[in-house]
Amino acid sequence: MSTINYSKWDHIEISDDEDDTHPNIDTPSLFRWRHQARVERMDEQKKKKEKLESEKTGTQQELAEMKRQLKEAEEKGVASELEKLKIKVTELEKQEEEYRKKEEELIKEEKLTPLNIDTICKEGKSKTMINKAPPAPKELSEEEKVEKQASFTKKYKAEIRKYGMLQKWDDSKQFLCENNHLVCEETANYLVIWCIDLQVEEKFDLMKHVSHQCIVMQFILELAKSLKTDPRSCVGAFFSRIKIGEKQYTDAFNDELNSFRERIKDRANARIEEAMKEYEEEERQKRLGPGGLDPVEVMESLPQVLKDCFESQDIEALKHAVTQMPEKDAAYHIQRCIDSGLWVPGGGDEAEHDEGVEGAAGDSATGEGGEDTAAKSDDIYEQVD
Repeated sequence: MSTINYSKWDHIEISDDEDDTHPNIDTPSLFRWRHQARVERMDEQKKKKEKLESEKTGTQQELAEMKRQLKEAEEKGVASELEKLKIKVTELEKQEEEYRKKEEELIKEEKLTPLNIDTICKEGKSKTMINKAPPAPKELSEEEKVEKQASFTKKYKAEIRKYGMLQKWDDSKQFLCENNHLVCEETANYLVIWCIDLQVEEKFDLMKHVSHQCIVMQFILELAKSLKTDPRSCVGAFFSRIKIGEKQYTDAFNDELNSFRERIKDRANARIEEAMKEYEEEERQKRLGPGGLDPVEVMESLPQVLKDCFESQDIEALKHAVTQMPEKDAAYHIQRCIDSGLWVPGGGDEAEHDEGVEGAAGDSATGEGGEDTAAKSDDIYEQVD
């Protein structure tokens, strides 16, 4: 039969059941002072532990980022950056090891701390799971991602925009802690789209503000990925780290923010160009003549002599110009003018013009009446005013 170890009960701090105080000392007050001092020590130890965890988490995040940059530099062959990044990685690994040692010392210190009424009175059946990784999320198809994004945006659009308009670190932290369902990829995606929209609308100052909040969200998500944990549990760690103001960390944040803003500008310009192309194509489709040709394009492709005739609307000059051209060239340009709507065959009221131009085209073809060319360009053409 195993022996139970009762040694942990040998040293217990108490403050409210002692009777060995001096008669001239107010015993209840002494007990309160002792309890208060013990609570303050416990609170100080708790803060020390939280600070250590925050600093350790920040170092782990920065180490992961430096390793990512080192890998990119190695792939791109940027020799000038490799040595500097390797030094940073080595320094951060040393820092991480120091934090591990401090964590071990803190655990030992906690074990040596005497038990007291505040620590031994715990609920008997509580259970805590530590460092248990959540199950891997199901991989969604592109259609499912789009549907999920649309549903999320419809439901939380107002809350996301409210977060995007916040300015202070503490306000952002409190808002995300109170609305932790927003700490996800869908919020980051919406903020990116909103930034592009603002840039297109030339609301540059507001774009810069929202982009800052977007990078905050992305840093929290990246921290969660590096630690392989739920993003909602990384909100406090990120804000604790960023508020410390360590140069390497704030520089990494600001560099990513500036790069993100440049990408937003490029994407906005691309969207504007796409919109202009779509508009121009719509206008072109509206201009197309009966043969499917664009009158603007046809006009630009005409020989200068014909172009001058169209611009001056001089029918006689046009007839003369046609007679001076080779048969194939005349027929080609005339047909393109018809197909684009620059000319309308059989003008009715301008019949004499038709006959004149038809005769001119025929003379160009045969030197006499031009039956062949007349057959090809029957009922030639009246200019549209």
